[in-house]
Amino acid sequence: MKRYINSAVIYSVIAMILGVFYREFTKFNNFTGKTSLSVMHTHYFALGMIFFILLILLEKNFTFSNKKTNCLVAVYHIGLNISGATFLVRGIIQVLNITASSALNASISGIAGIGHILLGVSLVMILLQIRKSILK
Repeated sequence: MKRYINSAVIYSVIAMILGVFYREFTKFNNFTGKTSLSVMHTHYFALGMIFFILLILLEKNFTFSNKKTNCLVAVYHIGLNISGATFLVRGIIQVLNITASSALNASISGIAGIGHILLGVSLVMILLQIRKSILK
């Protein structure tokens, strides 16, 4: 449970930093359009902090964690942060109005896809672990 609360705290701090970065970076660059940076704050709060707070509550009530769960949570962290990094790169490119080649766009999208796959699969697997412990 200690790892879950530490993760929740870390992701809440990251979410706040990303919110400030979005506001200040767009203001500094006189950017008023839509950017991927605008959603990073809420993604890290929801998929980071809130997710791990829910895991704390579920762990306290159902004690579902084991070695497999720990591996799945590690994959979840990796997927969330790969997805977040691609949001960040895409957003900076948008704010700075950099014309990205089709290869760069495709590679950012591909890496984001890998992050989303890791995130989605690990999320479902963690939920299945929780379900298994509840139905014992």
